[in-house]
Amino acid sequence: MKKRILAVMACALLALSGCAKANVNESSTSAESSVAESTQPGTTGENEESLGSIKLGGLKGPTSIGLVKLLDDANKGSLAYSVDFDMETAPDVMAPKLLNGEVDIAALPVNMGSVLFNNSDGKVTMLDISTLGILYILEKGDQSIKSVEDLKGKTIIAHGQGATPEYSLSYILSGHGMDINTDVTMDWKSSADEVLATIENTDNAVVMLPQPFVTVAQTKVQNLNTVLDLTKEWDALGTGGKLITAGLFVRNDFLESNKELVDEFIANYTDSVKWINENVEEASKLVEANDIIKAPIAAKAIPYCNLVSITGDEMKSATEDYLMTLFNLNPKSVGGALPGEEFYYTGK
Repeated sequence: MKKRILAVMACALLALSGCAKANVNESSTSAESSVAESTQPGTTGENEESLGSIKLGGLKGPTSIGLVKLLDDANKGSLAYSVDFDMETAPDVMAPKLLNGEVDIAALPVNMGSVLFNNSDGKVTMLDISTLGILYILEKGDQSIKSVEDLKGKTIIAHGQGATPEYSLSYILSGHGMDINTDVTMDWKSSADEVLATIENTDNAVVMLPQPFVTVAQTKVQNLNTVLDLTKEWDALGTGGKLITAGLFVRNDFLESNKELVDEFIANYTDSVKWINENVEEASKLVEANDIIKAPIAAKAIPYCNLVSITGDEMKSATEDYLMTLFNLNPKSVGGALPGEEFYYTGK
């Protein structure tokens, strides 16, 4: 799905081409009202003080939820630049768009940002940690899972092979003496919606999902209960730093030509996340307007999405610890090598 933020935001209610959607049957009256109030095209990109424009990429989930206030502000013309927003369901679809110039800034799994850096001779830079841990293990049917050790021998239905979900679970299992390749059976799906479709038709299932899709699944599937919070399990090991899900990454040629614009964008994103966390009900309407998930689901999920904006030296330190953990687990998970100092934008 691609939409011009300066255009009518009601376009966000159209189906994302080629991608499955989580069809939740809650009323969308309040969201439609919000859309109607926000359909006047912005003019900031046309005035003399405009810093330019950003082609912005996000993923259908928490990474884009954190952007919705910024997108709404851009639509209203209250930012110093215009925004062209592109959303995909899979990070391996969005990542090439950053390198080839289809987007200038993209929200991606942090390990994928490292892979892009290594595979492109350092052509991308990390701007911000945007999402911390959001992964959960759920069980449908009789609850037999009380601890990580209880996952041994189970088949786990999940989405996120080669990204944060796989490597986070692998690290947690290894901390309990297990191997993701031999002690559990991973049933990887291409999207969170495919995971949902699978468990709807399975009597007993063990599932790994991120928020907000945990909330979506529990709304759609009876007797589906959260049994493990993988952020807590990661922290309990005490050796991996913070569990980081996603960050914001910029192509270096865009950064070099638009430093003032990028600095302004980071400040606006920080404000967006703060507003969303403090105004959940209003934010949930914008989430629906941007075709991410329905507003009632978003309202329940946002408090568990761990939306943050961590920048500068704090971002660098936390990300270095996280990538070192993944590197020690599997060097390929970060692109074969840890990125150097130039990977991190500290504003210095």
